[in-house]
Amino acid sequence: MFKKTILSALLAAGLSTGAYAAGGESHIEDFSFSFEGPFGTFDQHQLQRGLQVYTEVCAACHGLELVAFRNLGDEGGPTLEVDQVKAYAALYEVYDAELDEDRAAKPADKFPGSSYDGAPDLSLMAKARAGFHGPVGLGINQVIQGMGGPEYIASILTGYTGHEKEEAGTTFYENTAFPGGWIAMAPPLEDELVEYQDGHDSDVHHMAQDVSAFLMWTAEPKMMARKETGFLAFVFMVFLASLLYLTNKKLWAPHKHKD
Repeated sequence: MFKKTILSALLAAGLSTGAYAAGGESHIEDFSFSFEGPFGTFDQHQLQRGLQVYTEVCAACHGLELVAFRNLGDEGGPTLEVDQVKAYAALYEVYDAELDEDRAAKPADKFPGSSYDGAPDLSLMAKARAGFHGPVGLGINQVIQGMGGPEYIASILTGYTGHEKEEAGTTFYENTAFPGGWIAMAPPLEDELVEYQDGHDSDVHHMAQDVSAFLMWTAEPKMMARKETGFLAFVFMVFLASLLYLTNKKLWAPHKHKD
């Protein structure tokens, strides 16, 4: 079972949603995700790896207060076993109003909120950000590439150049994906920081992609059901349109060929 670790206080102190205004245009890499396209699906193993990255790295500062622990066992998601969900939830503590004290979390509880004032909650982050905007911000690229929320997150995590500067007592880190070019969050990932239980490569690129896929699932856990419903609706509309066309042809056939 995944073990929760806490990042150093130095990392927490460097975390913020703000950026220094100077910098060039942000660059968003077009990552390839399994859930893209009308027939795409979440990769269960990738979601489990993303959960591990979130637990061991991101959870130190960022919360998922809109996600219940029991959802980790849902079909189409990480699909953990019941005992795994219980064990994972127990890693966290939540405040119980009835007991007026903290207690170990249960599957019915939700993830804690962010533990640092400047750290945004990540529950809906993959839907709240857009990586692709198209020319003049018209969003034309989104028709082909999607909104690009997961790509935005992954690009932020892989976009650090190694350069940093200090302004007004705050350290800023150069990031090619963040608007403005400088971000107050220290680089959270480094190669081999997380040891995947399935033996998958854990370089920065793969970890960023895995946690971004997991955050896409937290933002839209019913994506697969939505796609299935949309496909069935499309098939039904095609069938109905075909029937209407054939009915129209049959009704007007006796009259179209009259002199």
